[in-house]
Amino acid sequence: MSAPATHALMNTVIRPPQVFVRGRGAYLYDEVGLAYLDWVQGWAVNALGHSPDVVTVALARQASTLLNLSPAYYSRPLLQLAGRLTALSGLDQVFFINSGAEANEGAIKLARKWGRLNKGGAYEIITFDNGYHGRTLATMSATGKPGWADYYPPQVPGFPKARFNDLDSVAALIGPATVAVMLEPVQGEGGVIPASPDFIAGLRALCDEHGLLLIFDEVQTGCGRLGTLFAAQHYRVQPDIMTLGKGLAAGVPLSALLARRDCCCFEPGDQGGTFSGAPLACAVALDVLEILAQPAFLANVAERGAQLAAGLAGLSARYGLGEVRGIGLLQALVLPGCDALAVVELARAKGLLLNAPRPSCVRMMPALNSTAAEIDQGLALLDAALGSRRQAA
Repeated sequence: MSAPATHALMNTVIRPPQVFVRGRGAYLYDEVGLAYLDWVQGWAVNALGHSPDVVTVALARQASTLLNLSPAYYSRPLLQLAGRLTALSGLDQVFFINSGAEANEGAIKLARKWGRLNKGGAYEIITFDNGYHGRTLATMSATGKPGWADYYPPQVPGFPKARFNDLDSVAALIGPATVAVMLEPVQGEGGVIPASPDFIAGLRALCDEHGLLLIFDEVQTGCGRLGTLFAAQHYRVQPDIMTLGKGLAAGVPLSALLARRDCCCFEPGDQGGTFSGAPLACAVALDVLEILAQPAFLANVAERGAQLAAGLAGLSARYGLGEVRGIGLLQALVLPGCDALAVVELARAKGLLLNAPRPSCVRMMPALNSTAAEIDQGLALLDAALGSRRQAA
């Protein structure tokens, strides 16, 4: 077997040496045949695991009928998915695009146009320290990840940063130029930090008081990840604008920007995208959504999330580690004084794939249809990795 041409790739991410050739359900397999329990799942993209039948069947069916057409035309999958998503979310209209960053970019554009039409040109969107909204220039500027202001200066102006779970810090930033508040209900890249229910309720009240839009970035927390179809349902607060991505089509690139009707001020030509609402992706998402929206499916996510959190708490107690954070099947374990990347490598050597969003914590994003046995297996593999670390110390 010839050596892989890794030199042909731009140096944008540090990858392990394994080359993966197939995946099925909760597992990935490399080219020498080793199996790995995957708790990264494409960064929470593969809601139903690798190569689920519902996706492969929908792809084959739609690919034989209509792959793509201009966004200037209707297709049946586009209309059906729009109707289903608005009915499930309680929001009124939707725009489809490819990635979470593009959906968030669209939310920023929509809020700014709404501010121009309704708030005298207000354009500032309050975002949060340690928040993450994507890698376009505008979404990087909205992101509060340390050091990101230095990547591609100058940043796009108009994104003052408040402190997460600190309502007073938000109120202090509101001024005549403020049009919206935008946040992840759970800060995923920030280390899996959930917003408190009181904070979310307070944001809704604060936005109502000042006539601001509340934007939920649910690219990671939506589509069943928290044990409810949307994080808004977990917190029992309705945003004015919501973005979805990642698990929406369970591995096929698709994202969505949803909003209340009175926020939907785009006109023809204001927003677009070559693959916006393509029939192939919409057909897949429509079938995936029918699974994700089932009460029994969401109940299993909540049960497996509780099982995972309890198991992580046990490991933390055994090894003298830090807190367990998260909701549903978005969890993190804090590793005080540890190199989280080293733990990720040890776990991979045992057959478990994890992610380290911060230097001192590891994140778990299992498939939402994970079984109790698979959660137990992952906990056992992580236990073995932590035990190896202790022996090496």
